Amino acid sequence: MEYKNLLFEEVNNIAKVTINRPDKLNALNNETFRELNQLFDYIRKAKTISVVIVTGAGEKAFVAGADINELSVLDKKSGSKFSLFGQSVFSKIEKLNKPVIAAINGFALGGGCELALACHIRLASENAKFGQPEVNLGIIPGYGGTQRLARQIGKGRAMEYILTGDMISAAEALRIGLVNKVYSSDELLAKANEMAEKIVSKGKVAITASLNSINAVDNLSLEDGLKLEADEFGKCCETDEFKEGTSAFLEKRKPNFER
Repeated sequence: MEYKNLLFEEVNNIAKVTINRPDKLNALNNETFRELNQLFDYIRKAKTISVVIVTGAGEKAFVAGADINELSVLDKKSGSKFSLFGQSVFSKIEKLNKPVIAAINGFALGGGCELALACHIRLASENAKFGQPEVNLGIIPGYGGTQRLARQIGKGRAMEYILTGDMISAAEALRIGLVNKVYSSDELLAKANEMAEKIVSKGKVAITASLNSINAVDNLSLEDGLKLEADEFGKCCETDEFKEGTSAFLEKRKPNFER
């Protein structure tokens, strides 16, 4: 597959998606959103892909925001449409049946922060910067930032960062739980790939069931979430992966899950 604004590669069940507009600090425009939408449709169906890594081209930015040239001409109707499409693409990533790891290698501002929030796990380089600076443009986060940021770091902190538009460092992002780990720029992608390889080695059905159950936290009561968990647990117990995993444990060997 060839894209104008994305790079895509697949090696050993791991897909790598790179936002490739380094001259624009990988800013998201409509064309990039359409390409992401198409690519993640493919990834969802691809049996050879078990984990996805998302990153940005170059050393300065993961994604530095949305394309301001496109934003500047929006009115109420077109603005809502613009927002809804971006939300739908990021929701597709969040609800993907395979883990998505964001390797955040620089600025993750506006739409870039929202893209990172839609990923399941976030790893950052030491030079990464995060923020939702949309208020500086007279707008608000439109791709899920007001919702996912509050869920991730708490309502109070989300209020502070969205209302001030302030940027925060990778160290601060780690402290407040916005990212999982921070690495040097040189080792970020290697560490992301290392984590992806570890996930690939696990049971595929169990990974998908875990994603479904954890994602449900935002939408279900504790009681309903526990029912979903029990249902997913039961489904896992019927699989060959479960038989292999338990047999390997009892036989004191590593499980061999077929991909």
